[in-house]
Amino acid sequence: MEAKNEMVSRFFRPSAGSFFLFGPRGTGKSSWVSNNVLNGLVIDLLSPETLRNYSAKPERLLEVVRAAPIDRVVVIDEVQKIPELLSAVHLLMEENRDRSFILTGSSARKLKRAGVDLLAGRAALKRMHGLMASEIGESFDLDKALTLGMVPLVRFAKDPQESLNAYIALYLKEEVKDEGLVRNLGEFSRFLEAASFSHAQVLNVAEVARECEANQKTVFGYLEILEDLLLAFRLPVFSKRAKRILIKHPKFYFFDAGVFRHIRPKGPLDRPEEIAGACLEGLVAQHLRAWVDYSQEPHQLFYWRTKSGTEVDFIVYGPSGIFAIEVKHSRSIRKSDLNGLMSFVADYPEAQPILLYCGKERMLMNGVLCMPCQEFLSGLVPDGGILAGPKGCDNYASQESE
Repeated sequence: MEAKNEMVSRFFRPSAGSFFLFGPRGTGKSSWVSNNVLNGLVIDLLSPETLRNYSAKPERLLEVVRAAPIDRVVVIDEVQKIPELLSAVHLLMEENRDRSFILTGSSARKLKRAGVDLLAGRAALKRMHGLMASEIGESFDLDKALTLGMVPLVRFAKDPQESLNAYIALYLKEEVKDEGLVRNLGEFSRFLEAASFSHAQVLNVAEVARECEANQKTVFGYLEILEDLLLAFRLPVFSKRAKRILIKHPKFYFFDAGVFRHIRPKGPLDRPEEIAGACLEGLVAQHLRAWVDYSQEPHQLFYWRTKSGTEVDFIVYGPSGIFAIEVKHSRSIRKSDLNGLMSFVADYPEAQPILLYCGKERMLMNGVLCMPCQEFLSGLVPDGGILAGPKGCDNYASQESE
């Protein structure tokens, strides 16, 4: 039985002072605030009446906040709806630096376009992600995650599939159409479908433009909208002290496996295993991004691919080391599945190679730790290291490739 939203303890940890909290709609920003900020002064811009009042008179914020006790945290929910409020927040911070603000949002686009500098560094930037497997514990099921994704709004709905079906429509209506981000909503919808074929792939903008019958400049703009709405991200190439010629283009991912699966068109020419493989890789990607953002030590996430096509899906680089992670949607492992990892380790002997697959056993094959994907994700805890269980590979059974 699925864990209930209010019972899930999130790994997100706030900053000591004021901070922005960005994250896609439905990832639990408001729930976290209501559960962790007691007696806060909450200004909810999703309320039509509140939105009208502050849109007409942004300086109203000065009057309301100055009347509140200094130790009362001020929360502005979906602050991007009225970027002008940040000028008032900036002034209030200058008046009294003991006052704390939490500014949540599902997009920084309007803030950037309005020329707002995000308070000139006076507030930290934090991100809220979808659920991590280790946050819901024994309730985590890999197959369910690949079908429904990990967005709390979807996972804790009475009808998760119906909620997922409505999720993209909500974004298209409320974030894209109502905010006037695109002129041609039909073209943008076609772009979403075309972009879904690039999920977990090196991004080819020209190909996406041909598929959705738009020019490349328009597609670049649409990609920026997706990233500004936090619906997608691009992963750069790991090139530190590179010994080979590498490609330069990033890989593209939707932020959630369930959202990707919903957007991705399916037909007689689409192989189910192709979609399932991209879905699994995206699920690992979103977990690693959350792990990086929630961990106290600074780590970075990359992928690695040479000009000749040798590739490793993920490279985690930081104080705890270099981890090269390959994801395979299969229940068995072939020797050829290790080729990318072996090539990377040849260039970076310090790296710990890991292969994730859909089987049930941990194995050590040619120095590569092979482990079930569900086990890996369930054990991925911020500040707890990349690998669950004992460190190193000494206790893992060795098995030769067939």
